[in-house]
Amino acid sequence: MIRVLIADDQALMRAGFRALLDAEDHLQVVGEATDGTSAVHLARCLRPDVVLMDVQMPGLDGIEATRRIAADPDLAAIRVLILTNYGLDSYVFAALRAGASGFLLKDADPTDLLHAVSIVARGDALLAPTVTRTLISEFVAGPPPPAPTAGRDVLTAREQEIVELVARGLTNDEIAARMVISPLTAKTHVNRAMTKLHCRDRAQLVVWAYESGLITPHRR
Repeated sequence: MIRVLIADDQALMRAGFRALLDAEDHLQVVGEATDGTSAVHLARCLRPDVVLMDVQMPGLDGIEATRRIAADPDLAAIRVLILTNYGLDSYVFAALRAGASGFLLKDADPTDLLHAVSIVARGDALLAPTVTRTLISEFVAGPPPPAPTAGRDVLTAREQEIVELVARGLTNDEIAARMVISPLTAKTHVNRAMTKLHCRDRAQLVVWAYESGLITPHRR
């Protein structure tokens, strides 16, 4: 059973998400938060597997709420899936940097939402290749980011190559085909890189790759 906390200031949106999630045998909505402060509080009290976090909420917004959840060692097992009306913009990149595991548009197909929750819950969170490429586009349009805490020297040459492919939007299967290795081996390399770089998931790995300069796209 995957336990989900919904954080959204719109009652209609919360009701819709609850109805969709509770209709699935393997999903259970354990609480609803109307702002970021209550989202953090309920995350600590209820310990859900996944938080569906709206970006713009009154008081404490979804980005800061995500940052507080991700920074709390006691909540390390909780994954945050950002909900937004705006597609990939500065809000989304800030949320990923704050510790979110991914994001989803509010007008996404219901099956996409269910699939995203399951992916995030099992700790194998990733951004779809099309999402990653759009994220990259938004990233290179902005100002240079601060230097990351972990340098590239902690990775082997093979791990750096694989992280670069992750940052360019390739899945494990695509990485395996490109490097002529098995998908399991590709996943193992990705997991080792995340461990060394203290990244919660692939979304954070993408952020690190660009902040570290491993990927240096042409800035518009």
